[in-house]
Amino acid sequence: MPFSTFRAGLIAALLGLPLGLQAEPGPPAGEVLLTVTGLPDGTPARLDRAALAALSEDAFTTTTIWTDGPQRFEGVSLHDLLAALEVTPPAEAVLRVSAVNDYAVDIPLSDARDVDGPIVAHLHNGAPLPRRGNGPLWIVYPYDADPDWRTEVAYARSVWQLDRIELVDPAR
Repeated sequence: MPFSTFRAGLIAALLGLPLGLQAEPGPPAGEVLLTVTGLPDGTPARLDRAALAALSEDAFTTTTIWTDGPQRFEGVSLHDLLAALEVTPPAEAVLRVSAVNDYAVDIPLSDARDVDGPIVAHLHNGAPLPRRGNGPLWIVYPYDADPDWRTEVAYARSVWQLDRIELVDPAR
C-alpha cells in the first residue's frame, strides 16, 4: 500500500519539498517523539515536534490529580491523530500506548471521541512539556468535561512520557 497523502505531505513538508513531489520515507528532521505502529500499510509513523504541531491542534483547560489548579493542555486529539494517519480501525481494536519507562495501557477506540476526548499534549500552560515534567508527550483527558474521565480507569490511561502508540487489532 503506498504512503498516504498525509504521510507524503508530512514528509515533503519536513524535507522542504513541494507537496506535489513524492518523497521516500526518511527520518524526521527533529527528534522522534512518537512512533505509531500497527498501521494498515505496516509502515510505522515517526513524528517529531514539527509533525505533531502540523496536525490539527486541540486545547482545553482542566484540573488533574497530578497538578494544582486548572491547567491548559495543547496537542492533537487521539481522534484527529488517527484521522491524519488515515486509520479506520475496527471497533474491537485498541490503542496500546506506552511510555519511555515501558508503562503501557490499552485505550479503547471509544475514548478517541471527536469532541471532549483525550489529546496527545505537547504543551502545558503554553510551554513544551519537558521529559522531567511528564513530557515530551502526555495523553490528557478533559477530566472536568465528563464525569467518565474522572475515574481510576481514565487516570491509568493518562500516560505521560508517551513515546509509542500501537494499533492492536485482535482480529489479525
